[in-house]
Amino acid sequence: MTWLRALREVVRSGLTIEETRLEPLLALRTAVGVAIVIGPALWLASPAYAASAALGAYSAGAATFQRTWRPRKVIALGAGVGLALSTFLGYLAAGRLATFLPLLAVWAFAAGMAWAVGSTAGIVAATTVGSMLVTVTLPTSAGRALEHAAIIALGGVAQALLILLFPIRRWGAHRDALADALAAVADYARRLRHDPTAPFDPEPLMTARDAAAVTPSQARTRPSVLHGPRGLAERIRPVVAALADPGVGAPPEGPGRDRARELLDAAAEVLDAAARSIRRGTPAEVSPGSTDALCIDEEHEVLEGPARQAAERLVELLGEALEIARCGTPGRTPAPPVPEDAQVLVRPTMFRLVPVVVRAVRRELRRDSPVFRHAVRLAAVATLGYLIAARLSVGHGYWVPITSVMVMRPDFHQTYARAVARLAGTLAGVALATGMVRALGPDAQVFGLLAVVSAGLSFMLNRTGYAYSQCFTAAYVVFLLGMGGQAWEQTVPERVVLTLLGGALAMLAYVVFPAWETPRLPGRLADWLAAEGRYAAAVLRSYAEPTREQHADLRRALLASREARAAWQEAYDRARQEPVRPRGLTSREAEEAQEAIKGFDRAAMLMESHVPRADSRPVPEAERLAEALEADTAQAAVDVREHRNPDWARVEEALHAWEGAAAGDGSPVVRRGAAMQKRALEALATAVSRTPLERDVGSAREEQRVRAAAATEGDGSGSAHRGG
Repeated sequence: MTWLRALREVVRSGLTIEETRLEPLLALRTAVGVAIVIGPALWLASPAYAASAALGAYSAGAATFQRTWRPRKVIALGAGVGLALSTFLGYLAAGRLATFLPLLAVWAFAAGMAWAVGSTAGIVAATTVGSMLVTVTLPTSAGRALEHAAIIALGGVAQALLILLFPIRRWGAHRDALADALAAVADYARRLRHDPTAPFDPEPLMTARDAAAVTPSQARTRPSVLHGPRGLAERIRPVVAALADPGVGAPPEGPGRDRARELLDAAAEVLDAAARSIRRGTPAEVSPGSTDALCIDEEHEVLEGPARQAAERLVELLGEALEIARCGTPGRTPAPPVPEDAQVLVRPTMFRLVPVVVRAVRRELRRDSPVFRHAVRLAAVATLGYLIAARLSVGHGYWVPITSVMVMRPDFHQTYARAVARLAGTLAGVALATGMVRALGPDAQVFGLLAVVSAGLSFMLNRTGYAYSQCFTAAYVVFLLGMGGQAWEQTVPERVVLTLLGGALAMLAYVVFPAWETPRLPGRLADWLAAEGRYAAAVLRSYAEPTREQHADLRRALLASREARAAWQEAYDRARQEPVRPRGLTSREAEEAQEAIKGFDRAAMLMESHVPRADSRPVPEAERLAEALEADTAQAAVDVREHRNPDWARVEEALHAWEGAAAGDGSPVVRRGAAMQKRALEALATAVSRTPLERDVGSAREEQRVRAAAATEGDGSGSAHRGG
């Protein structure tokens, strides 16, 4: 992708309105938290104390809107304490550049490394850097600075107390995650009716698993309905795929295919009903037609063989889903969860999280890590922005580094999109607030009220797009400054210019010290291939030795393959938005390789749907194929990293031996699935294998293709979107 096209995508992304459900009650509660600290501080103390209280309450409230599965009150308290600590330490060192700059650099570096733990930790840590930069406005005494820090912490405490006293839709995010997983499988079943090889994105299932991890205290209060359905969705997904597949399931045409479509449609309705029941906490009924469709007539059932087995298994699993959908109906109780899901997924408490954080940060302390490079950029930009602000003859020069710190992210696209969004939102918000300030005149109480209203609107629009939330954040800042007696004629132009300067500094920092994902694509693809090979081998070993231990190994391999797939998908999506020439793997090769590995994964999933129960008759021939698959995919992963052509000699030999010795082994599903995997591996080899001449000219061809696509988009003759 060229720089011009990348910048167009950045502007479009930064100003896009994201379709999401607004949460006005949550926004109202958080705005009330801001109001109950601003009002008393303004009445009993001074506008300066009110501004400190507003800083703590607003930032702590904003932290609770981040995507996290921990209790919101814990996030609010943690944010308030972090803001207070950074503010006080910043004041102690703010007297001289020789002491403040090293502290700022170390703190900003640590805030950047917080992304190793997750996006919520990184965003909250960035706000503490911003509060440290505001210390230049604190009074010149350690006692007063301690008072301001305490008031900032009080803002976080106020938000936590409101969350405790007025809970709004407790476990709502967890319910949504589980309902989304069930709805995703329902949508998959509907798509399989028309496309038997439709793809499935496991992200909703991964999110539901992440939400299912709870601390011991959460486990004691978690609703019972959140225990079992996730495992149910996990088990239904491969079964519906096996039923729909013409190779291992229902025939391509005829009564068998019609019966499969009927079962898939009933499965979709049952899963949607279960999703609605969990999301809303109310009972849901399924139409009698779908219930009747789930009745299998032993004498007249048209499905046979593996398709019949898949149908019977699907009906059994949907029976459990029906009990969930009817949860709350008199005389009905939810089906007990399976043992796999009865075990609580443990999330460490805040104190036990410390060693987890240390290990995560240690893993990212390497030069090629995007998190480490982001931390270095953050530290450099914060200190450089502060030095620039110190040289400017303006009263609020700290807006330069604050803007840079708040818009910077570990990847190119988000950093640039947020810089554009922040500038656009600031311009709109400042213009709106300035007009109101001029019309109303100086009145601290009125400005305090307007600040609270602006904060509430910012919270409510938090997930619709950064630009729209930032519009009311900018208005909130203008009203706070007006409440403190600052003249708008000075503060408003400064705010706009310094925001522009800070955003430009953040964008320039990424150009000087980038963390491009494009060169890492071969490594990410290799990791995904190796993980899928281990998953496929675990499926085959479950046929060769159907024991509980093998089934547990299969589950672990499946989760590892999903994590590798998610890492690849994230890197691939970022690489498509980067203005970087492909190195080692062109976008066309990456797309074809991705489809091939998805086909390989799908074949393993189809075999997983028919994995025999523990103590069933083993299929010893599957062990040799498992060893061959694991060995060949591991070697192919090395070949992909080193830009060599992969080879599948062991797999071919194992399949040939099986075909010659096991014609009547009674395992048609696993043999057909193995053949599908072989074809997928051949497609992968075709996608990534190149001759020496192709390796030399591949990048040039890719650049020509990207230029042609950009030219086509520019003259309006085509609208197909292709990632570069």
